[in-house]
Amino acid sequence: MKAWRKASFLLIVIIFMFFLAACGGQESSSSTNEGDSASNGEKKELKDVKIVLNWFPKAQHGGLYAAQENGLFEKNGLKVTIEPGGPQVSSIQMVASGSADFGLAHADQMVIARNQGIELVAVAAAMQGSPQALMFHKGKGIDDFDELNGRKVYIQPGITYWDFLKSKYNLTNVQELAYTGQHSNFISDPNSVSQAFKTSEPFFLKKDGVDVETKLISDAGYNPYNVVLYVTKDYLEKNKETVKAFVDAFVEGWYLYKDSYEEINKVIQKDNADMELESLKFEAETQVDFVYGGDAAEHGVGYMTEERWATLIKQLHDLGLLEKTFDAKEIFTTEYLPKHESK
Repeated sequence: MKAWRKASFLLIVIIFMFFLAACGGQESSSSTNEGDSASNGEKKELKDVKIVLNWFPKAQHGGLYAAQENGLFEKNGLKVTIEPGGPQVSSIQMVASGSADFGLAHADQMVIARNQGIELVAVAAAMQGSPQALMFHKGKGIDDFDELNGRKVYIQPGITYWDFLKSKYNLTNVQELAYTGQHSNFISDPNSVSQAFKTSEPFFLKKDGVDVETKLISDAGYNPYNVVLYVTKDYLEKNKETVKAFVDAFVEGWYLYKDSYEEINKVIQKDNADMELESLKFEAETQVDFVYGGDAAEHGVGYMTEERWATLIKQLHDLGLLEKTFDAKEIFTTEYLPKHESK
């Protein structure tokens, strides 16, 4: 009897130890699975990239800020630093030197950069057309550009479109005066003319009680893409996945900005406290046709054509601003633009 009890006791101990071992194994297995899950759930390390703007933050950068604010870059594996531009900042020089990975510039600036041996590639155009314009006092506008003869024109020395206008319309009787960014002289002379952006100056003049009208430079046939997203040719060849990820977020950001610009403008203002929300609102609403119209209406935001680039290259060469022409396919690509769907 005692032997039987002893055997039973040993059997119970063995069963109990087996049970503990089984539980321990399950715990260990469970812990391992949790570790695997945590590992699988870890966020992918983001790639740091920097973009330098073509000017201080404005509504013309709305798509970029919308992408940043809505986490589109992070979603695409990127950590993006936005660096402001300005009169003392050349985005092209910064990108060419490797100080920034992406840049924003006007298409004609990119073409002219080739004279300096800088090979850039445009991957998206935020604006299908240029809002660059000439500004007049209300009722003092012109039907065609040759009517500028005999008038004072405040213009930035060396601005490319002015060379184009002078060449095409024989503006030999224009009194050129340096544009300083201040409008007091223009305001005091009702017959004078000033360079402007249709998306900004009319707002500020209206606040000063001056009604103005504008004539777009594109009416003369000079219409480079504006706020173009670009990289160097070398960077593109080595970082195709990064470029694709950035462009996807950039374009989607522009669609988000269209419907949420007033909220995103508050974010832009944090980076440029000198801009009033009223001004950003005016710019956002005035630039709609430039961003979402033209070829973008059919092909999507950011779209570009070989014909437009080829025309610009020829125009700059004819003006003597480009030493020799080159194939337009060398300076732009639509390969990285997302497939367009109706928005």
